[in-house]
Amino acid sequence: MPSLNSLKLFMGLALGLLAVTIWLLPLPTGSRLFLLTVTVFGLVFVTVEAGGKGKTFAALTIAALSLYLLVTAGRGVLLIQTGGFYGALLGVSLILLPCLGAWAMVREIIFGARAQQLAQELEASGQLPVDDLPRSASGRIDRQAADQDFASYASQVEADPHSWPAWFRLSLAYEAAGDRKRARQALRTAMALHQGKTPAQLTI
Repeated sequence: MPSLNSLKLFMGLALGLLAVTIWLLPLPTGSRLFLLTVTVFGLVFVTVEAGGKGKTFAALTIAALSLYLLVTAGRGVLLIQTGGFYGALLGVSLILLPCLGAWAMVREIIFGARAQQLAQELEASGQLPVDDLPRSASGRIDRQAADQDFASYASQVEADPHSWPAWFRLSLAYEAAGDRKRARQALRTAMALHQGKTPAQLTI
């Protein structure tokens, strides 16, 4: 699902932000190196694979990021209270960054929930495509087979550009073809149509 891949990307960016924050915090060298090491391992985990456990991975991601946001914001308050001018400036930054992170996290959760809702509706009506594309020994989808599927789903959208199921299936085809940016755009179009809205662009 595009939502899981976007969540992986978001978690990777959040961990990168965490690494920068750790580097800026006035911590002992040993503590800083330890936290940076943990963060690097987290980045490797997200980059390689989340183990296919979508819900578990999402729950761990939200819990870890929420803890980070709370700790960082608390540190920001302490710096404002005791750090002088530059400490207060850094403290304000440490409060604003968690606010931005929380906003992005909520947006991603809502996006994933809406995507799941659409998938469940299509599954209930028997319109959700079966993921039966051939794969290599490493699990990579055969690109030629994915391209053939994409042409079929693209023609469905062209025939009925106001059909949210067609756009949702096209987002899955984009994802299988490795084009995650267009997969997310197609999914957003499907969501808008599902809500009765008319997106600005209804062409592939």
